[in-house]
This record gives sequence, C-alpha cells and structure tokens, in this order.
Amino acid sequence: MIKILIQIAVAVAVFFLFSAYQQKDMLSTSGTQPAPYFSLPQLGNGERVSLTSFQGRKLVVYFFAPWCSVCRYSMPNLNKLYETQQLNAVAIALDFENEEQIKNFARDLDLSFPILLGNSNIAANYKVSAYPSYYVVDENSNIIQRDMGYSSELGLRLRM
Repeated sequence: MIKILIQIAVAVAVFFLFSAYQQKDMLSTSGTQPAPYFSLPQLGNGERVSLTSFQGRKLVVYFFAPWCSVCRYSMPNLNKLYETQQLNAVAIALDFENEEQIKNFARDLDLSFPILLGNSNIAANYKVSAYPSYYVVDENSNIIQRDMGYSSELGLRLRM
C-alpha cells in the first residue's frame, strides 16, 4: 500500500513539474500584469472585438489552431461553460491557412462563443508556444491564471 502511495505521489509531482516547465515562458500571473491589448476580426462577420469590450468581467482568452487535436477535445468544455453563462470566453485562432478552415472547425464542434482571427503579433504578445494555451483575465484586464493543454469543465471552472 505504501509503495502505491509513493508511486502516486511521484506521478503527481512529475505532472506538476512538467506543467510548470511548459508554462515557464508564458506571461506572468501575478495579478498585476495587464493582458496585452487586442482588437481582432471576429470569424464570420469581420466585426472587430477588443480586450476592452470585456472590461469589468473575468474572461478566458483561449488560443487554438484548427489542426490541434487537443483543442478539438478541450473546446467543447469551454463552450459548455460559456453557454451556461458560467464564464466569459473568447477563442483566438492562430496558425491557420484560411478563414474557411476555422469556420469548418467551429461548425464541427458547434461552438457558440466568439472566435477571433489572430495573427503572429498576438501570438508573440501572449507568448503562445503550444496549443491550446489560455489565460484568465480579471475584471481589470490583469492576467490571473494561465495554462496550456487540455482542460476539463471542472478545470476551467476552478481557474475562474
């Protein structure tokens, strides 16, 4: 029994060390680092959406690529929380070939939250190095959480 507990403790420690290593180059979550400003066209209608349009509300800023299989499994969790009004969210598409590729991805997953068309500048500003990556921004547009990789509904809710 003790051997099993030690193995579990080691596995948990390795998981957290790996997560910390993955996130080392992401923006700080000190609560005093402002999220980089963005104003990007929304998928479908081209209307520009900016970070300031979410001022006064917590927000998940989710970065994805349409070819990313982890994104395909994770985004429905984010969408469900968005639809039940448990969180505000915006997804920013990066590393795509054309707008049609993003439209097909969003349609396949039946996504309802705003999807913005990102670019290399926004990826650099947010230090996105893998997909999915996301930040939680507080009511004052400061970064309070960050993560990379798959996240369940519960994981997203806990980060908010």
